[in-house]
Amino acid sequence: MNERIGKWVETATGGEVVRAYVPNPLPPTPPVDLAAFAGQIEQANLALGRLDGVTSILPSPALFIFMYVRKEALLSSQIEGTQSSLSDLLLFEADEIPLVPLDDVQEVSNYIAAMEYGLRRMRDGFPLSLRLIREIHGVLLKKGRGASAQPGEFRRSQNWIGGARPSRATFVPPPPDQLLECLSKFELFLHDEQNLPTIVKAAYAHVQFETIHPFLDGNGRLGRLLITFLLCTEGVLREPTLYLSLYFKTHRQHYYDLLQRVRTHGEWEQWLAFFLDGVAEVANQAVQTAHRILELFEADAAKIQSLGRAASSAAVVHQYLQKHALTTSGKASGELALSEPTVNSALKHLQKLGIVQEITGKQRRRVYAYDAYLAILREGTER
Repeated sequence: MNERIGKWVETATGGEVVRAYVPNPLPPTPPVDLAAFAGQIEQANLALGRLDGVTSILPSPALFIFMYVRKEALLSSQIEGTQSSLSDLLLFEADEIPLVPLDDVQEVSNYIAAMEYGLRRMRDGFPLSLRLIREIHGVLLKKGRGASAQPGEFRRSQNWIGGARPSRATFVPPPPDQLLECLSKFELFLHDEQNLPTIVKAAYAHVQFETIHPFLDGNGRLGRLLITFLLCTEGVLREPTLYLSLYFKTHRQHYYDLLQRVRTHGEWEQWLAFFLDGVAEVANQAVQTAHRILELFEADAAKIQSLGRAASSAAVVHQYLQKHALTTSGKASGELALSEPTVNSALKHLQKLGIVQEITGKQRRRVYAYDAYLAILREGTER
C-alpha cells in the first residue's frame, strides 16, 4: 500500500456516482529524500538569487515588475483558454478597444489586480492564509466570466476537471463535505515552520491546492499565484519576479500528467524535479530578459540624444513608453507635464528613429507601439 496516496470516496453529483479524491495532508509521507535533490535545489536558489538582484541594475525596478506581472497574468490566463495577447491587454489598459472578446482581457486584468492585492496585504503583515486566499479569489473573479462563480467563496458543490460530465472527468477533487478539513490541513502546512526549503514548500503547496480545487473557477490561476506569494512572504524574493506560467504552458501536458501521477502513484519526486528545473530555467530567462530590456532602453536613449533641441521632450515620452508600451498622444499628454502637440511631435521624432510605430493608420486617436520592447515582452505569449 502506498502511504502517499490519499483516499478515493464515492460521491453523487449531476445524477451520477463518481470517485472523488481526498489527498493526505502535506508534507508527503514517507518524506521525499531531499538530499537527492540538493544540487537542483541549490541551482534553483542560485537562479532566484540572481533574479532577486537583477532589478537593482535596472533604472526602474518597478517598471520591470509592472510589465512582467502583465506577462505572467497573460500566460496564466492563456493556460485556462483565454485568447488575449499582450497588445490586447495594453490596449485595454490604455482605454482602447482590444481585438478579442472583452471578457478575455478582463480575465487577465483581474489576475493583475489579484496579484497586487495579495502582495499588498502580505506586506501589511497579513499572513498567507485561507482568509487571504478567499480575498484574492474575490478579486480574481470580480468582473467578467467568473463573476457568477461565487468569487471569494469556497465551493459548496462538487466540481471536476476535464470531461463534459463527472463520469467522464479526468479528475474529481474532494467532495464539499470534506473540503474544509482538507483546507484546514493545507493552511497548517502553509504556516508550519518545519525545515523544508521554501522552494520545496512552494512545489508541494501548488500540487495540493490544485488537487483540493477549492473554488468553482479560478483554481489554476490562483494555484500559480500561490507559488509567487509563498516565495515573497518567506523572503526568498523581495519582488514578484518569478513566474512559472510560461514553463507550465510550454510543458502543459507533462505538467498535468505529473500532477495526476502524484495523486494516483504518490510520485512527488518526479514532480519536484520538474518544478525545480522550471524555477531555475524561468529565473535565468528573466535575468536575461532584464539585461536585454536595459540594453534596449540605453541604446534608444542614445539615439534620442541625437535629436538636439527635441531630445528633451522625446526623452520624457520615451520614459513614459517604458511603462506604457502602447499609448495615444492624448493619454501620454494627460499623464505627463507636456501638451498634446508636444507629445505628438515627440512621437513623430521617435517614429523617425525607429523606436515607435503607429499601428492603427488612423488620423485620430492614433496608437503608438514601442515595438522592440513589446517584442521582448511578447516572447512565449503568442496566441
